[in-house]
Amino acid sequence: MNVKILFATITTLAFSFAATAQMPDKAKLDQLFDRLAEKNKGMGTLVITKDGNPVYTRSFGYGQISETAKKPLTEASRYRIASVTKMFTSVMILQLVEEGKLKLTDNIHTYFPQVPNAQKITIAQLLSHRSGVPNVKPGQEKTAPVTKDEMLALIAKAAPDFEPDTKHIYSNSGYFLLGLIVEKLTGKPYGEALAARITSKAGLKDTYVATGGIDVNKNESLTYFYIDGVWKQMPETHPSILFGAGSIVSTPNDMARFAQALFGGKLISREHLDLAKTMRDGDGFGMETFLFTGKTFYGHTGGGDNYGAWLAYLPEEKLAVAYASNAKGYPVADIMQGIVDIYYNKPYTIPTFETVSISQEILDSYTGVYSMPGAPVKFTVTRDGSTLYFHPPGGQSPAPLEATAPDKFKIEGAMVIEFDAAKKQMTIKRGGGERVFTKEN
Repeated sequence: MNVKILFATITTLAFSFAATAQMPDKAKLDQLFDRLAEKNKGMGTLVITKDGNPVYTRSFGYGQISETAKKPLTEASRYRIASVTKMFTSVMILQLVEEGKLKLTDNIHTYFPQVPNAQKITIAQLLSHRSGVPNVKPGQEKTAPVTKDEMLALIAKAAPDFEPDTKHIYSNSGYFLLGLIVEKLTGKPYGEALAARITSKAGLKDTYVATGGIDVNKNESLTYFYIDGVWKQMPETHPSILFGAGSIVSTPNDMARFAQALFGGKLISREHLDLAKTMRDGDGFGMETFLFTGKTFYGHTGGGDNYGAWLAYLPEEKLAVAYASNAKGYPVADIMQGIVDIYYNKPYTIPTFETVSISQEILDSYTGVYSMPGAPVKFTVTRDGSTLYFHPPGGQSPAPLEATAPDKFKIEGAMVIEFDAAKKQMTIKRGGGERVFTKEN
């Protein structure tokens, strides 16, 4: 064979193999989402893009469920993305820094003299959750609106969590303040600033600030929780409470475009992007890192009520993985891990979500009120049909327990609960620790 032809053939095969190796196993990704849908483990939309081009998209579940109809989720469905909002707020603050309207070293006394430690707290510390500003919540129902002045007053009344820059504690209230600074320095409402500074520049057509309840007429997805064999609609936190920390509505498509624009230099300079990417105690400026298959992705997660989002971007490969959900069942972190494992052809087993059938007699032996000496809380376990329910204190909604063994149950992504009927004990395991509670007579 002619040497030139041989070389050309080898080169063509090499490039073909490289191109194939970069493509995800779409059939296996479909299997993952088919299984999640089949077992009612969530609903949502995934978009994977490379170099700004989509390589896989998938929606499963419904954006609206009624007694007479179900509206399937699509790639165009809009979601509340919760704390992924912080990436957008951070970018606008860094843009203002580049415009000379403030400095990262400026303290916030100029804007909020009433906030404790205002003369010590810097813009950089707010961005990186090192300000000591505590998380505060209004006293009324979460579905009720709150004014910015009311939220600011609550923040000003609250005692600091720590002295600025001595610790790291995630603070939604810190990003509420940053949202106010965006408004003060731009002279525009946060939503208008977002449109002028980010969405118009990045070509985001489905990204905006929520101002009220979820609106299905805008193709926004209602949030649901799977309980008692059906999807039940959940009340949503009013966006005025979240503001610069979590009030944005978007789509995975737009989230991926935002990441592409941000890391492509369309929104802030390389210098400030590098600052945002610099991690300290797990946080940069409105950004965090995720280690998947040995690769470091940048982005943010978000969760509220039972909706949420996850944006992960790998700069070296210009790869964006954007997922949004209006109903979380199986932990989103596990879904994302599975997505990336499948994308890179790593070993991954599709979860079966098989449950164990347990007799009502055994289930009844676990029901009751459990307490622990020295603990101020009590937990109640009840049975309804073939399902045990775990009742947290404070009137919170009961959570169904999923059996994994005759004496072992779980609340997906939250905790594992083991029962010992003979000893009348319930052991709760979460976060690497465990606590033993005894059933009261």
